[in-house]
Amino acid sequence: MLLSPEGHYVYWLDGRNEDPVTPPMKISVIVPAYNEEKLLGNLLTALGQQTLEPDEIIIVDNNSTDHTAAIARSYGVQVVRCVRAGVGSARQAGLEAATGDVILTTDADCLPQSTWVKHMALALQEAIAVYGPLRFYGVPEADAWFSEYGYKAFLQISRLSRHPNLAGSNMGFHRKPALEVGGYPLSYTREDVILGYKLMRRGQVKYVPDALMLTSGRRLQDGWSRLLFKNFSDLFNKNPKAYR
Repeated sequence: MLLSPEGHYVYWLDGRNEDPVTPPMKISVIVPAYNEEKLLGNLLTALGQQTLEPDEIIIVDNNSTDHTAAIARSYGVQVVRCVRAGVGSARQAGLEAATGDVILTTDADCLPQSTWVKHMALALQEAIAVYGPLRFYGVPEADAWFSEYGYKAFLQISRLSRHPNLAGSNMGFHRKPALEVGGYPLSYTREDVILGYKLMRRGQVKYVPDALMLTSGRRLQDGWSRLLFKNFSDLFNKNPKAYR
């Protein structure tokens, strides 16, 4: 990070004089977490190895009963306590606590590639919100391959239908307009996608193919058929399901 002649911060990517992230942009990463002591350390290690370091990392402890908060503090990141159960409430608590110009979000069981922050930050210079691809880890290679390319196909269908699927596990947006539209709904399961719809009315939403995020294969515990049915049914669901 350098100081420009005008006195503004300029983030040079990978330590080389290429594609600086300008104008100055403070980056916050928000992660909701509930009983994630087994995987959270892996995520925080990966965030600490980014070619473009975020300015702040906020772990939202959503009433964990294990050592989630202690592990987060051991990495020197900010911990926000959210007593209202639900990922929408947790993401909203993180949004309200963040001080960054832009917000990047992921989940505690995810592993961002080393250039994830860089690619998302660059895209946010041209868009109000951005999102990227996902790939399962910890599963057989065939499942990992299908998860990546099947999800890319799903995202393409979503874009063509004008229902972009901005998943909170790999999403970014500008903080000020997100707060202006009310942030995340607190009582819905599709809180991330709904915020994306709100932001789409305010500006451009952009897909970032290079911002690959690895995510835990535990989402496959009920099988592919159930996962695919849920994703496609949610795509055109105008009345998102309430938390149960």
